[in-house]
Amino acid sequence: MNLLAVFWNLVIESAPWLLLGYFLAGVIKQLIPSSWVQSQLATPGFTSIVKGAVIGAPLPLCSCGVIPTALAIRKAGASKGATSSFLVATPETGVDSISFSYAVLGPIFALARPISALLSAVVAGVLVRTFDVDDSLPEEESSTCSSCCSSKKSEPPADPTLGEKLLAAVKYGYGNMISDTAKWLTIGLVAATFITALVPQSFFLQWGDGLLAMLIMVIVGLPMYICATASTPVAASLLFAGISPGAALVFMLTGPATNIATMGVIKEQLGNRSLLAYMVGVIGSAIICGLILNQLYQSFGWPLQLSLMDRADGFPLWRQLAAVLLCSLILRVYLKPLFNRKMPVVEVETKTEAEAN
Repeated sequence: MNLLAVFWNLVIESAPWLLLGYFLAGVIKQLIPSSWVQSQLATPGFTSIVKGAVIGAPLPLCSCGVIPTALAIRKAGASKGATSSFLVATPETGVDSISFSYAVLGPIFALARPISALLSAVVAGVLVRTFDVDDSLPEEESSTCSSCCSSKKSEPPADPTLGEKLLAAVKYGYGNMISDTAKWLTIGLVAATFITALVPQSFFLQWGDGLLAMLIMVIVGLPMYICATASTPVAASLLFAGISPGAALVFMLTGPATNIATMGVIKEQLGNRSLLAYMVGVIGSAIICGLILNQLYQSFGWPLQLSLMDRADGFPLWRQLAAVLLCSLILRVYLKPLFNRKMPVVEVETKTEAEAN
């Protein structure tokens, strides 16, 4: 199977939904300010844990972008449970990854993914709240936050117009969001290409479709620094190679929520007890959701609706144009630093040398 053809087919299939998802992410960014999120999670209790999951699920933040937001929420007074549920739900799903899942994996996965993410977020938050009762903030964190907030109390900006909000949504969706996800989206698409084209089905079938296969996916997903969007094509290629739907779901839940950076932040900011409860909640709920999904597929006889299987008819022109646009936006992320780095550096060096003489 031609590697380039497989890669291009993946890009064409996913491009319209990714572009839509990035735009919706920008719209949500404009509609939901971070100050509102912090105020909603500042109250302790089970309600704030649920709010953390519900608010975090649609937010356009990847595995790396959620960390500073979660820290700000914690410093604003959010409980450890609410902070943990937010840390789980936000990177595990989002409007961009849901639309991408619908395009590549089908409507069942597009529905199962956010529901499972919400459940795992609530479970992790409840476990953190149960096993780590010390919910106090260190004094230095509180004072740092208050001084930071007080220094920013300047004149409130004027409310932007609808056109300005729409322009800001486009800039954020097709600028910041693509910059945040370009690297890992590229890695995910390339990995999916190699798995689809080169890995035989017998390699994954040897692990079966039950608990052992899911544990393998946990081991694979734990160290990976991968966002929800980038994990989607990898999961699709794994399904195409023969793993069960439940095992693919486990990978999509554990990969984005349990990377090394997130675990380090939880250990430092929330403590070892919270980290252990967080890991047990994420992994345990992911496996339970995976087992339930496998049972549903078997009971109702649902077919796998993988877009990777239907490639013979070609694609309409509008899909190919969308793929070209997506590739251009991603390529811009890699080329922009090269152009920004050239002339200013030479000028500064020249001025410095002249002043020295």
